[in-house]
Amino acid sequence: MEYIRALALNEPHPVDLLLLADPEIEVVKSYIDRSLCFVMEREQGQPMIGVYALLPTRPQTIELVNIAVAEHEQGKGYGRQLTLHAIVTAASLGYKTIEVGTGNSSLLQLGLYQKCGFRIVGVDRDFFPRHYVEPIYEDGIPCRDMIRMEMEL
Repeated sequence: MEYIRALALNEPHPVDLLLLADPEIEVVKSYIDRSLCFVMEREQGQPMIGVYALLPTRPQTIELVNIAVAEHEQGKGYGRQLTLHAIVTAASLGYKTIEVGTGNSSLLQLGLYQKCGFRIVGVDRDFFPRHYVEPIYEDGIPCRDMIRMEMEL
């Protein structure tokens, strides 16, 4: 049985997992130490299945800045479990709004977030070319724009 827990303060971040969702280490480093990080495991000491990070951005607002599932564990519903856990965690911490952003080419993620209750609130045009050195492609689609989504808690 899988469970999700907060990453301990002295525990290293699962960088290999975080890089699955955000491919540049410098970008991950820019937010991870200011984030609340949670991991999914089957048992303590076993390899992590997934991870997510929540970053407080404004009063009463928190952003789901990274969510990833190990490649060999994808397609099993863990991304949904992690997303729903992030929503419940944000609400339990007293936040009123949770935000998430994903690439225009991240079709599975766009569907997942909407199924979990997020609504599209904007588009940050050319976000990825401005913030990432290497171009990103998913399923042959260039990742250019950040699709901004949010949910009232």
